[in-house]
This record gives sequence, C-alpha cells and structure tokens, in this order.
Amino acid sequence: MYSFMNDYSEGAHPDILKALEATGFTQEEGYGLDKHSLRAKDLIRELVKDKDAEVIFLTGGTQTNLLAISSALRPHEACMGATTAHIATHETGAIEATGHKIVTAETTDGKLSPPLLQPLLDAHYFEHMVKPRLVYISNPTELGTIYTKKELIELRTFCDQKGLILYCDGARLGCALEAAGNDLSLQDMYMLTDAFSIGGTKIGALLGEALVIRKKEMQEDIRYLAKQRGALLAKGAVLGIQFEQLLQDGLYFKLAGHSIDCAQKLAEEMGKMGIPFLIDSPTNQIFPILEDTVIAQLEKDYSFYTWQKTDSNHSAVRLVTSWATPMKTVHNFIQALGALLEKD
Repeated sequence: MYSFMNDYSEGAHPDILKALEATGFTQEEGYGLDKHSLRAKDLIRELVKDKDAEVIFLTGGTQTNLLAISSALRPHEACMGATTAHIATHETGAIEATGHKIVTAETTDGKLSPPLLQPLLDAHYFEHMVKPRLVYISNPTELGTIYTKKELIELRTFCDQKGLILYCDGARLGCALEAAGNDLSLQDMYMLTDAFSIGGTKIGALLGEALVIRKKEMQEDIRYLAKQRGALLAKGAVLGIQFEQLLQDGLYFKLAGHSIDCAQKLAEEMGKMGIPFLIDSPTNQIFPILEDTVIAQLEKDYSFYTWQKTDSNHSAVRLVTSWATPMKTVHNFIQALGALLEKD
C-alpha cells in the first residue's frame, strides 16, 4: 500500500536527520536562541533581503496560523478567507477558539481577489457585526493553484486601500515557488504581505514552520505571544537545525521541485489517457476525475482522498506527492490505472 494522502507521511530528509544526530550532545541556548536558529533566521533574512525581518520558528501549520492571526487582531476583528481555506475547513475551529470569526468568500479556484473581498466588507459595516481586518490566503491554495505576482500586487493594493492586514499561509510555499508559471520569489512574498510562513513539515523536515513578519505592529511582543500560546519550544534548536539544513544550500526548493515533478508526471500521463481534472494545478496536488469503480480498485493498493462527487458515477480524487515519492511508484500507479481503464 502506497499513500498519496499527503506530503508529510515520511520522516525527514537524510541531511536533516544527520544534522540532528550530529548535534544531539551539543548544549545550546533554549527557545530559539541557539546558534542554529539564529543562523537559519539570517538565511531567511538574506532571502527576503531585509535584515529587520522578524522570524520565529514554530512546530506546525495550525499553530503558526493561530499565532499569526490572533496576535494581529483586536478582539472584535475578524479574518477573511476562501470557503476552501485551511483555517475554515481543517483546523478544528482553532481561529474561532481565539475569539475571532472567519468570514468566507466562495471561489472556484481557491484564490481570493478584491472583487471577492469587497462584498465581505460591505456586509460587515457597523459595530453590531465583526469587523473584517485580516485577509488570509495560502500559496499554493487548498486546490493546488498558485498566486501570480500581479494577483498578489492587486491584493496588497486593496489591503492598503482598505486598511487590511494580508497574511499568507505557506505550508507548501516551496511548491508554489517551484511550480511552472510562478513568477514570485521569497522576497516578493515578504514585500507583498504583512506576514507569511515557510512550511517545513510538508517539504522534508521532521516538523516545523517559519513565521516571517514584515509588519512592525505584528513583530511587537511576538515572542511573548508565542510563549502564551504554548508555541515557544524549549528545544528550539530542533527547529533551527532543520531550517538551517533546508535553506543553506537550496535543499528546500530542490525537494519541492521533486514533489512537483512526480505530481505533474501523474497529471501528464493521466491526460494522455483522456482523464479530466477538477482543476488545473501546477503543484504537488492534483485532482483527477475517475469512475467510482476505478477508484475502488485503486484503493486496494493506494491510499488517497476522494475529494468530491462530480456526478453519480464519478468523483474527483486528490493525489499528493512528496519530497520522497519514488518516480518508480508514480510509474507503477500509472500502469495500474491504465490496466483498470483497459478493462472498462
């Protein structure tokens, strides 16, 4: 049984494991003040080209989103996102549990734009309702789509005009930046948002996310807020070592590129078979539409999400490849699928 369920099933890249093992008996300062975390922060500052960028390493994506969003908002303020947004679907009400409502907009491709956000502002217009203040996006989105530089500039301009905060969840950011058609850099992500995250959990790390903050008001007291939320890890070096390994020689982007290559090979071969897709995704998540009987047969040897029904006999499935997916497994899946289609 091989899993295409997610991109964090494997442990960690060997370089990271070796680095963790090599430093196992070395004493370091705690809570992210160790030399590895400090160097990893400097590597990120070099990539975004701002020595004043605030960087804090956290353990997981939900924790990162919770800290970033809750620390940026006053008690009466709300977060805006797509109906498919991770914070609105798969984080167990973590944001709402902090006292901040999420108001959502319907979107066909998982992306937000000013025309989708303006009605949310119009609908929440006085003190008897929450006040939308922060725009949450993810790059890539839950549907594997990516933002262009033009789209992000439009969002930035809109947020500036409306006095809104723009935050980007980058749990799979490497896959957005390495995808075909992408024209954004890490520096662009930094300059066009108030804060964003660089996900390690889904791109080769054992665990870990880097929250990168440009907006000065969000930088203030962030370590106090992290500690209060239980997010300041005593053994912070465990996170710092991993990001040091991922970023010092471009390993992060190499691993993201491999995961994309595997997914796009699947998409290419399925396209040759005439299989349609729910949406065009250039990243490591693809959504082919298959007959339910074919899905049932594939599930004997592979695991994946059945995303949604598309008609009475077909469903879109989500296949996610990882930094460690063997290309041989990709070919085996294609052969198995081809054999099933021939039987039909």
